[in-house]
Amino acid sequence: MSEPSRKLLIVEDDPGLLSQLKWCFEDYDVCTAVDRESAITELRRHEPTVVLQDLGLPPHPEGVEEGLATLTETLRLAPYTKVIVVTGNGDQENALSAIGLGAYDFYEKPVDTDTLKLLVDRAFNIYELEAENRRLQYQVNESPLDGIVAASEAMLSVCKMIEKVAPTDVTTLLLGESGTGKELLARALHRLSPRAQGNFVAINCAAIPENLLESELFGHEKGSFTGAHKQTIGKVEVANGGTLFLDEIGDMPMSLQAKLLRFLQERVIERVGGRQEIAVDVRVVCATNQKPEHIIAENLFREDLYYRIAEITINIPPFRDREEGRLILARTLLQKYCEKQKRALSGFSDDAISAIEAYSWPGNVRELENKIKGAVIMADGKLVTAQDLGLSPGEDNVETLNLREVRQRAESKAIRVALTRSYGNISKAAELLGITRPTLYDLLNKYDLSAEGYSKKATSEI
Repeated sequence: MSEPSRKLLIVEDDPGLLSQLKWCFEDYDVCTAVDRESAITELRRHEPTVVLQDLGLPPHPEGVEEGLATLTETLRLAPYTKVIVVTGNGDQENALSAIGLGAYDFYEKPVDTDTLKLLVDRAFNIYELEAENRRLQYQVNESPLDGIVAASEAMLSVCKMIEKVAPTDVTTLLLGESGTGKELLARALHRLSPRAQGNFVAINCAAIPENLLESELFGHEKGSFTGAHKQTIGKVEVANGGTLFLDEIGDMPMSLQAKLLRFLQERVIERVGGRQEIAVDVRVVCATNQKPEHIIAENLFREDLYYRIAEITINIPPFRDREEGRLILARTLLQKYCEKQKRALSGFSDDAISAIEAYSWPGNVRELENKIKGAVIMADGKLVTAQDLGLSPGEDNVETLNLREVRQRAESKAIRVALTRSYGNISKAAELLGITRPTLYDLLNKYDLSAEGYSKKATSEI
């Protein structure tokens, strides 16, 4: 980051000192404030990296209460910001209080500009090093299946299928309800494939009018129809060498299905209004939230096209069937949106956990994401509550269990839930399950489970 792009907020109510400090830091991108309200306004508007703040602010500049309150609110809104507090001579007690609240450093008046510049410059350097470390840490932890929480047996099975299918070029059909993460899995197929360096091109067959979809897919020649003022390359050609993702293919018009079938068989296309066959090397992944057998029976989808796109079919379970993975995904999303909104929330309250586990989630993962996004904005305390999520804790559904196989599934599920609630802490998980640590270790070996993926540092199981 170059120095001109370094944003510094100076919070000082003394006009003379404020003017001096602005002159001192003229090489930085400086914004100023004189009280808490204007400081928070500037913080929201400019998102400064470093804040230089006087502790004595109006309406009571002789005290430090308003300054400490400003510091607290600043760090709540922007927890990574480096705040240097400026205190009166010999006022080390209040300076230490500010450090305890999260201030990066303090400086005692009278102001020596050279020393203060060193402190501010160091704060910028530390911030940039930490930001780079977070970026590198994200890259280290990132995998082609990042964001896909596979704490349930059903999702573990899906991820294993993705890993097996990805290196091949077989046309794959993803089946699942809206909001279950079909495009996320399609992108994982692409990133794990030899085509990862090529384009991933997605098109929603239900979102484009029928009369435009053919042109969108295959492109068109100049003058082929009214408004075709130039030659346009379609999505299929753009995806050449990469992956083409046809979302909601069950809504593709029958008139276009024959042309798609020909492309899948011959791997050549013709642009609308063109006569030249164009060879295209592309891997095709399709998805739909409809039951193929139903739309085929209703003559809304060609059976021969279905068998062509479903060389491999992957069924994605709805979120309501992923009990063991709910809290892990919820915590991952909470961390994601806390960073985006610059909120320092600690987690979920007990009633929020109960609500997440009890709710049926008709909108699947998309609904969970939307609720957590809103909760991060609305939460007043350190924990997100059921009220913040807009949910009410409900009664747990009691499953009817019988036979050895079902019992084993229930046992495995109970262990996963206990690990989830305890963040992978073996002692706490064993206590929740009412067993000893050695017994839990035996069960982990029996079901090929590991506590590592459930720890606070882990963002996903895969």
